[in-house]
Amino acid sequence: MATANSSDDHRSPHSTPHPMANPGYGKRSAPEQRPRGRDDFAHLPPREASVAAYLDRLSENADMSVKTLAKVLPYGQCALRTALNALQRAGHLRRGREQITATDGGRRWITRSWFSRTARDDDWWAHFVRGDVPDAEPRPEPAVPSPARPPMPDGDCSRPTPTHYRALLLLASLGRTAPSLTLSQAECANLAPLLDDWFARGATEEGVTHALTGGLPSPVHHPAALVRSRLLAKLPPEPVREEPRTPRRLLECAECGVPGRPEALPGGVCRACRDTPSPPRPRAPLPAPSVHARAAAIRAKMPQRRQERTPA
Repeated sequence: MATANSSDDHRSPHSTPHPMANPGYGKRSAPEQRPRGRDDFAHLPPREASVAAYLDRLSENADMSVKTLAKVLPYGQCALRTALNALQRAGHLRRGREQITATDGGRRWITRSWFSRTARDDDWWAHFVRGDVPDAEPRPEPAVPSPARPPMPDGDCSRPTPTHYRALLLLASLGRTAPSLTLSQAECANLAPLLDDWFARGATEEGVTHALTGGLPSPVHHPAALVRSRLLAKLPPEPVREEPRTPRRLLECAECGVPGRPEALPGGVCRACRDTPSPPRPRAPLPAPSVHARAAAIRAKMPQRRQERTPA
């Protein structure tokens, strides 16, 4: 029997890619997951492990509805619904609602399906719903290519950073915009650290050039001193950083769909559904000889009917 993590078991029987949900809906991967491995779902029964491995490889916003999964997996809707509920009890899946900002600026609730390759307990999901777990894993910063080394003052062999190099280029070009602010190589190197603070606060080359060249006196006796004075006096304020909005989420019962707090939904199931006894399982079918013997006994007890002939 093939293992649950076999790649052949997780491919769709159709050549077309898995359907995507409407914008804003569909699969959402939980944060802080371990790297993918062969034994991620070895603790689950074969059917649940196969379904979990397939869901794990779906892209974000993929349609996770039972009807869609039944079209691409070799299981019926009832079997898939049972498997998803089992994944929820095992801590791999939670379904609920989240409040988002619409394009018109309003707030509205949408349904969510959060999937975690790493099994989580109820306490972790409670922290996730409250926003105590980061929504995304930190990604490494992209490498910035080192620019060509500009001319440096005598004795300075250090390589400038991209921002410092940007400041040197702007200061060296001031003379083309305002000839009275033509600076020497040494003056550009001395003033560049002041301009680094401008760029760190979101200033653009156009904004800096306008601040340094607008309304110049005539004549300018000391260009470097004037540039230094304006860089210090006109330094823009630090940008106001908005505090990240705490997400508003609700979980739903896997059985009846009623929303509730994580504490009221251990294993993703509400108290009412936990207290409801499960329906009795159907008996296993009888073997063929027993069926034939019982049918023969029933026919033997039936009264014999006189066969009527059809008149010629």
